[in-house]
Amino acid sequence: MIQKGPGKKLTVYVDETDRHGGKPVYEVLLDIINRHGISGASVFRGVAGYGSDGIFHTSKMLELSSTMPVKLEIVDSGEKISKVLPEIEQVVTKGLIEISDTTIIK
Repeated sequence: MIQKGPGKKLTVYVDETDRHGGKPVYEVLLDIINRHGISGASVFRGVAGYGSDGIFHTSKMLELSSTMPVKLEIVDSGEKISKVLPEIEQVVTKGLIEISDTTIIK
C-alpha cells in the first residue's frame, strides 16, 4: 500500500501503436509495474499531440486515429520507482520517460 508523504511520479509518453514483443508498449509497462508491486497506474489516451518526429496526430469526430499519444502515470515511493525504471527504459525505445517529485495525500 502506498504511504502518505513524499513520493515520485513516473510519467511515460508513447504512441498507442508502439509495440514490444507484439503487445502494445503501454500494456507491457502495466504488466511490469504490476509485477513489481507498484500501487497503481493510469493510462490516458490523448486527443491530439506530436512527438520528436514532429508529426501531428489528432482524433476527428468521425475518424479516430490509431496513432494517438498515450500517457502512463505511475505514483509510488522513490524506492519502488527506482527499482522498476531500468525495465521500463528497456521497453520504451521511442517516447519520453520523466520522473518528478510528488506528495502523496491519500
